[in-house]
Amino acid sequence: MKYNRILLKLSGEALMGQQQYGIDAERLMQYASEIKAVAATGVQVAVVIGGGNIYRGVEAEAFGLDRVQGDYMGMLATVINSMALQSALEKLEVSTRLLSGLTIQRVCEPYIRRRAVRHLEKGRVVIFGAGIGSPYFTTDSAASLRAIEIEADVVLKGTRVDGIYTADPEKDPTATRFDQITFDEVLSKNLNVMDMTAFTLCKENNLPIIVFDMNTQGNLERLLNGEAMGTLVNDGGKRDGRKPLLDPKKSLLQPLVGNQPEQA
Repeated sequence: MKYNRILLKLSGEALMGQQQYGIDAERLMQYASEIKAVAATGVQVAVVIGGGNIYRGVEAEAFGLDRVQGDYMGMLATVINSMALQSALEKLEVSTRLLSGLTIQRVCEPYIRRRAVRHLEKGRVVIFGAGIGSPYFTTDSAASLRAIEIEADVVLKGTRVDGIYTADPEKDPTATRFDQITFDEVLSKNLNVMDMTAFTLCKENNLPIIVFDMNTQGNLERLLNGEAMGTLVNDGGKRDGRKPLLDPKKSLLQPLVGNQPEQA
């Protein structure tokens, strides 16, 4: 496989399938099957999923709600989606752990970086829920931050389009797709890849982003097998790549987390 540890970012809206809101069971199981196939190859998989199919915090003010309150409601929506994905993965007999930026002891573990890395080293799929646990930050920002913290090789942003275009391909039929583009070019062309906070985190930490079509069956596995797909965003080779991952057999984190209780 091309990457050893990945952070997969999924949108909550994608879980709606053809519905107007909520979770489409067929789409949910498709995503779970894709993740299972990749995890079975030995790739360490972490996932962040949005909550837009249930509630978006930025819509709070339109309803007359406090923005901070709305953002916390949005975080809870991501936990609901994360629980659904965890259940789908476990139905397929994939060992999974849900770590939350908010403390919800009954349904998920609190986010602890060392614990997250330890779960990944043990071959478990790790789902990060509730964003980073603070308002005013999107799930894109959570994906970038968690990817940096766990030293992922890449952020894979699964969308309904097959990459980054010069314009919205759903509105402009003349839009053309980039196979590869640098962080600086994305900024200069004002292309919408992630929110600025999330994108800057990736740029400053030299963390590549690949935007690809997640809704086509098998795309995730083909991408990780090295097939050219989607759009790669990186620094264009100006700096060295990401640091090599910790060797699971020699991880310095093991003695630090080995005595911590783990959720069964």
